[in-house]
Amino acid sequence: MTAEAPGGDPSSPFAGFSHLDAAGRARMVDVGAKPESERVAVARGAVRMRPETLERIARGDLPKGDVFAVARVAGILAAKRVDELIPLCHPVPLSSVRVDLRGRPPEPGGDGLAAVEIEAEARTVARTGVEMEALAAVSVAALTVYDMCKAVDRAMEVEAVRLVYKRGGRSGTFLRAGEPLPPGLEEGPGDPASPVGGAQDTPGE
Repeated sequence: MTAEAPGGDPSSPFAGFSHLDAAGRARMVDVGAKPESERVAVARGAVRMRPETLERIARGDLPKGDVFAVARVAGILAAKRVDELIPLCHPVPLSSVRVDLRGRPPEPGGDGLAAVEIEAEARTVARTGVEMEALAAVSVAALTVYDMCKAVDRAMEVEAVRLVYKRGGRSGTFLRAGEPLPPGLEEGPGDPASPVGGAQDTPGE
């Protein structure tokens, strides 16, 4: 479905971009007329590092302390502050934020690097979604891992920060192809499900 651009001109080159008006100017989307619904989003990412760095994280002997504990709290805090970090995001009353981190040893036949894998889930009952909250939680948790470990491994890489799942709102359910989900998120009650793996959100939030 082709969405009508703000200002009523579907021929505008900015049609379909909900954060742009018909002239291409940035704007905050008006969600006031939308009904509240449960919104859930899950994002993932990773920090790649030397195996010795992951071993030191596991032993808890890095100079700044418990890497996973600090990164988890940093991710939760980031999710709560998204409207202050990203200009056109709405303040969202979060119901919960979960941030999980786990070590992944080098894969056989791979490049020899280990990784810390990060997953964040954000939930709310609101008029707009929490994709940015989940993505911000993963991003800041990953940067915190880097900060906690940079004294021993400055070559670490933050990679593959992505949305893997969202539920709620008029665009229904999105699932990125090939991504496993945590238990309990396979179905979105009452949501019109988009095709798994190729879902595209309709314009809006």
